[in-house]
Amino acid sequence: METSQAKRIVREYTQHLQAEPSQVFPLLCPVREYEWIEHWTCKMIYSDSGVAEENCIFTTNFPDDGGEDVWVVSHYEPSREIQFVIVNDRKVVRYSITLTDNGDGTTTAVWKQRITALNDLGNQALEHLTEKAYAHQMKTLETMLNHFLTTGEMLKGSRF
Repeated sequence: METSQAKRIVREYTQHLQAEPSQVFPLLCPVREYEWIEHWTCKMIYSDSGVAEENCIFTTNFPDDGGEDVWVVSHYEPSREIQFVIVNDRKVVRYSITLTDNGDGTTTAVWKQRITALNDLGNQALEHLTEKAYAHQMKTLETMLNHFLTTGEMLKGSRF
């Protein structure tokens, strides 16, 4: 029996979005992300509706992130919260995005990831996801999402 301790990190970031939750939430979908994330790609595996919903399954494959990820929507509460479980050969991620209506046409979105390595490669990958790197990634997403929410157009040239 192998007895190495996996590493786990938790990353959280709060975004301030320029639209109400009812406008933001539908964009937190693998299909709708094509509208506002320039280099987004995914493959829908299962969805009754064709978009995000509870128990929807899709994959992404970003080589810099360890290869193919399998995503399962584990909780789906429109305009309030979406949760995912993401698995690849290196890690398991529990990912939640919680939206709060600020009552002034804006939304506070809290993005939280609990990432657990599955092996030495996963442990090494976690070492590179510093608080600073995560904050940069989330700030870039916030900028892209706000641009889309205010203009209806994708912000070109942004990278994580």
